[in-house]
Amino acid sequence: MTHLSCEQRRGVISTVMASFFLGWAPILGKLAYQGGVTPYTLVAFRTLAAALLLWLAFVLFWRREVVISRGGLIGCIGVGMVNGFGSLLYYTSLSRLDASRASLLSTLYPLWVVLFLFAAGQPLTRLTLMRLALSMLGVYLLIRMGPSEPDWLGVTLMVASAATYGWHLVLGQWVLADVPSRAATLYILTTMSCVVGLAWVLQARPVEPLAAAGWCAILALGLTTALSRLAMFSALQRVGGVETALVGLLELLVSLLLAFLLLGERLTPVQWGGAGLLVVSLMLMVRDPGLCLAEGNIPLEWKRM
Repeated sequence: MTHLSCEQRRGVISTVMASFFLGWAPILGKLAYQGGVTPYTLVAFRTLAAALLLWLAFVLFWRREVVISRGGLIGCIGVGMVNGFGSLLYYTSLSRLDASRASLLSTLYPLWVVLFLFAAGQPLTRLTLMRLALSMLGVYLLIRMGPSEPDWLGVTLMVASAATYGWHLVLGQWVLADVPSRAATLYILTTMSCVVGLAWVLQARPVEPLAAAGWCAILALGLTTALSRLAMFSALQRVGGVETALVGLLELLVSLLLAFLLLGERLTPVQWGGAGLLVVSLMLMVRDPGLCLAEGNIPLEWKRM
């Protein structure tokens, strides 16, 4: 951290905060399912709660930042639509997988971020590729959950969710070239709420009876969603998509620890070895000179648009 500027350190801290809050998603999702919530109801009410909390915060504290350009609004709508669709995939998959396996599969999104940025002309160093390889090897070791056969539909949905999450980080990086991170978060989450709300309405099903535990899990998930998006887009604007994705693997460790403490799920020694590889990848971050942290990893041609 001593090699980074103040702005870069804030970006890394924001990423760690985002990882902590995002790590709660599969745990709170499972607790909501235990309370009788269905996947589409969970996604719709969780995102609505997050959007309402953000609008309340803007009205009370950040009223001047509500104004946004037409181009910036269009960009935020695009990012929100991608992330909203990915949320539907994620929580549908989560209903079919245990929290640990879902968390492991969702961490494939850094691979998609690197592929998307590479296709857009983002240069990559050997150290970046080595860190990515360590991360993927760690995920491979962690995904060896035991003798039970996974639900392959759930696995497929989670891999697709990881791809949409990676794509939304890349799109978000482009939008944040011109839009402040807090304003972007507000309009992206609002769009997400509209997308998943429409999907829930199109099911034409009445709201299922929910236990108090289900509502508590939904509201807690709404709070962590709002906080994680504020921190994530702040980090994305400061350090770029590749760093946000790789440091965000800390989210996996948070999820696994919470799954152990709250859901009683366990890891094998091989899986803990995979977690160790993820930690090594994170520690190598400050030695990577090729990611242009000071420029937020935004290609020059994007800034001219």
